[in-house]
Amino acid sequence: MKRSTTALATVLALIGFSVDAAELRMSWWGGDSRHTATQDGLKACGEKHGHVIKPEFTGWSGHLEKLTTRMAGGTEADIMQVNWPWLPLFSADGTGFADLNELSEIIDLSSWSDAAKDSSTLGGKLNGLPASQTGLIYWFNKDTFEAAGLALPTTLDELVASAAVMKKKLGDDHFPLYLVGEDVSKWMQNIVAQNTGKGLVDNASMTVAPTAEELVAAIETYGMMVEKGVTPSWQDAAAAGNIKLHENPNWAAGKIAGTYVWDSTYFKYSDPITAGELVPAGLLGIDGADNDGVYRKASMVFSISANSDNTEAAATVLNCLLNEPEGIAAMATARGLPASSVAHKQLADNGKIVPIQTEANTMVLDASGPEISAFAEHPEVRSILKDTMELYAYGEISAEDAAGDIIMNVNEVLEKY
Repeated sequence: MKRSTTALATVLALIGFSVDAAELRMSWWGGDSRHTATQDGLKACGEKHGHVIKPEFTGWSGHLEKLTTRMAGGTEADIMQVNWPWLPLFSADGTGFADLNELSEIIDLSSWSDAAKDSSTLGGKLNGLPASQTGLIYWFNKDTFEAAGLALPTTLDELVASAAVMKKKLGDDHFPLYLVGEDVSKWMQNIVAQNTGKGLVDNASMTVAPTAEELVAAIETYGMMVEKGVTPSWQDAAAAGNIKLHENPNWAAGKIAGTYVWDSTYFKYSDPITAGELVPAGLLGIDGADNDGVYRKASMVFSISANSDNTEAAATVLNCLLNEPEGIAAMATARGLPASSVAHKQLADNGKIVPIQTEANTMVLDASGPEISAFAEHPEVRSILKDTMELYAYGEISAEDAAGDIIMNVNEVLEKY
């Protein structure tokens, strides 16, 4: 039964559940805005519940190494911001973090969807709560498509067909999509998922799920996209200096009219545009597919240490940060659109969420697709996919060789787990 989070302390008192004041630590990474928001949240929640919480924050660089050292020594903070793909690295059987299901009298877990909770459940234990959920979708500059007399594409075939029209009407330096670098690896997984209903990694067998033939089909689809001028080639991007898309003057000018990126990065890509308007387009259908192939994940989770001496106190702070008005107001959207339904409603009602962000996130949450394994985000797996596709893009290996290399090398990584 869902409880009112604003009255949680009263409920706990009535049922005889009390949490003694404690001194706690919380660790996270981020930039200045996230640091400020989180410290404000800890101050508000600490004062509300009578706890003192020491903040421990860093930038992204080196945070995994620091957390690895502390987890190995059992000296990690009571509350931790953990990157979602790190969960199986520290808790393959689910025992590396506290099971938040056991703290459900304190944390209102009903604020998260079953899918959100399932994404951070290992070995039947809830290892963390997603701060936000994000997914990859297409974004298009609608003005560029309109200038070429085109409607925004809804299928992959329409996207491919738009390239020739756009170049004929607007110039050969116009592209309906930019798909280079690591984005190619994620995009290929969308193609595989739609074609086969499979994610990259099968968690049950801990092996690559698609067959070599299924990977070849996705790899060759990317090759076709380059050949038909849908996206600049890997070589073209390198010749231009490998400029990040949001810093590319052709993106700002609307000559590059689309991208396939996280819904949570809207402002990063929309702000630089000087010609046109960026709008979310969801996922493009593939003929014969029975799912959208969405690549959806928890962007990061909040976990409680299995070694903490104050798990109940940590739980009251975590619930406050994510579910109670004081914490929600302080944290706002410093970690994206909140996955907590209570937090999302409060911020939306108070005008703290831009409607287009909600529109894009709804596209992600409503889309269908196979489960995405956290191992698909493993650093070594990501490196294998990117390096292999770069060799293919430069013509150094065939699609068949690329598929074989991906299966062999990724399986070697998975064997460790």
